Amino acid sequence: MAVDGGGSKTDVVALTLTGRLVAQARGGCSSPQIVGLAAATQTIGALIAEATAQSEGRALARVGMYLSGLDLPREITAFSAAIADETWAQGGGRTIVDNDLFALLRAGTTEPDAIAIVCGTGINCVGVRADGATVRYPALGTISGDWGGGWHLGEQALWHAARAVDGRGEPTSLTVAIPAVFGLRDIHTVIEALHFESLDQAELAALTPTIFDAASAGDTVAGLLLDRQAEEVVAFAVSSLRRLELMEHETPIVLGGGLIGAQHPRLMAGIETGLALQAPRARIKLVTAPPILGAALLVLESIGAEAAVLERATLEIRDIRRLVSRRGSLRELRLNRHPPTG
Repeated sequence: MAVDGGGSKTDVVALTLTGRLVAQARGGCSSPQIVGLAAATQTIGALIAEATAQSEGRALARVGMYLSGLDLPREITAFSAAIADETWAQGGGRTIVDNDLFALLRAGTTEPDAIAIVCGTGINCVGVRADGATVRYPALGTISGDWGGGWHLGEQALWHAARAVDGRGEPTSLTVAIPAVFGLRDIHTVIEALHFESLDQAELAALTPTIFDAASAGDTVAGLLLDRQAEEVVAFAVSSLRRLELMEHETPIVLGGGLIGAQHPRLMAGIETGLALQAPRARIKLVTAPPILGAALLVLESIGAEAAVLERATLEIRDIRRLVSRRGSLRELRLNRHPPTG
């Protein structure tokens, strides 16, 4: 069983030891930093039960869990302790628990020296080197120096729109576009809805397509937000390369997450230009396969699966549409009121 849990959704797949996909389930956010430890384990447990029910009585050999929000060692320890008494965590083999960036990394490359950056609901990065050295980041939002991801980008767009309305900032089309997303009258109504909690803070992540559209139409504020996001992605990559002493190596920079996956021309051009200037030997590797693929490959590799098994699993999982086509087994859950972090 493989689990990939992000800031907006959680995917679970079950595969045979030969790499055949036999079950799949999807639910909402399972990041402990966003929904809390109890809700995260409940969401994952329900999805595992759903996938197990589809697996025709097969015994569970191992579970590999890769979750957003497991950024610090104590968070991994706490989550592992929280699931220790679950029946599915006591199967024939150990349960693997780690950050979801490792699933993204494995979905993008098998090279021993690599960097992975996710930019979806939040933003985070991990770097690995052939000798086992690893670079991680706290990814706790602005308090740990982070900037960007869908929620923060939405918050920044609203900040600029609020200042444009009252005369403190530059005019922007976002003053009209943002209220339209939420079906509200104007920016002041959006602000009040957030303040009085009739609108979830987490729903600011829904503004990302609006920011993309505004930037494409020439809106200066929206364009500068995408430029800043590109700078942050490059900063993660360059920092990780330096810390791992890989600046002079041809290292893949694996990029994933919904915000990057949209491949907005201005955002991608900013990332490419920034890396070309600061880390010219780095190579961008854009992951279009679902991160659950990386989680599945990692758990299969942990039990010694051969190349043919990994290839079959890749073919079975690669197309994300297969994960959303079986309506009876997929569920979408809402985020809670807490703003997502990395």
